[in-house]
Amino acid sequence: MRTIAYREALNEAMVEEMERDEDVFLLGEEVAEYNGAYKVSQGMLDKFGPKRVIDTPIAELGFAGLGIGAAMVGLKPIVEMMTFNFAVLALDQVINTAAKMRYMSGGQLSCPVVVRGAGGAGGALGAQHSQSLEAQYAHVPGLKVMMPSTPYDAKGMLKTAIRDPDPVIFIEGEILYGLQGEVPEEEYTIPMGKGDIKREGADCTLIAWSRMVHVCKQAADKLADEGIDVEVVDLRSLRPFDKDLLRESIKKTNRAVIVEEGWPWVSVGGAVADWIARDLFDWLDAPVGRVHQRDVPMPYAFNLEDASLPGTEQVIEAVKKAAYVA
Repeated sequence: MRTIAYREALNEAMVEEMERDEDVFLLGEEVAEYNGAYKVSQGMLDKFGPKRVIDTPIAELGFAGLGIGAAMVGLKPIVEMMTFNFAVLALDQVINTAAKMRYMSGGQLSCPVVVRGAGGAGGALGAQHSQSLEAQYAHVPGLKVMMPSTPYDAKGMLKTAIRDPDPVIFIEGEILYGLQGEVPEEEYTIPMGKGDIKREGADCTLIAWSRMVHVCKQAADKLADEGIDVEVVDLRSLRPFDKDLLRESIKKTNRAVIVEEGWPWVSVGGAVADWIARDLFDWLDAPVGRVHQRDVPMPYAFNLEDASLPGTEQVIEAVKKAAYVA
């Protein structure tokens, strides 16, 4: 099977969906002439022209509203946020309009818009450009939230998001754009709300998404050298999330540790831990563990950024604590 980069997989997903459906179009800052801040829309202006690949002013609230309005009259816009740090400016349109449109119209209106772009930390970009804000979207009824960790997932999940009849928040890992991985050339999609076991194991379930999946796999490999067999579950979709997959994994391992790039308080990890504690309490042999970013704005310096983010050592420590060997 061929190997391509995460950004190329996203590009292929958009190109294929725009070829399949003429109602799909892309808009955002620098998506056309510059080919996207992270080159995800490389070549799309030349292929589809300026009516379907549209550069916008630096005005997130405005162009998010434009996309949402277009979705309400039957088009299928992909709104690229240069980074989800800037998407905070568009929260009013996303939360107060897109998320509630089907509910408030009694099902008369849908809003098939995808809001996608980079999230998380990477490369010492400072506190205002290094945030994992998925919790603020996963909190809102009416929104679906997806975060792929591999090129294969990125393509299949984005195609699903574009075809979804409701608003989807699609957050891409900022440091994953160059990640290489196997992606088939034939057509495929990945269902909404379907997680994936990235590594099978029997002693503890590590639950993660996006960049943290790779941290967990590295930690699992090191733990295997010490005789601890860890299963790594990639949620892929945060709302809805795959309860069946988690249930079966935890019934097998009887231990769970959640690893997230975001802050600890009122987070996705906190919500998943709450669900596990309520629904799977009888299957647990240890309290649910959590590993997360330190509860501070992201430092600018490279060494302090690394110190703030979850790493393999913290994951290993949490797994050993859950296994009562620490």
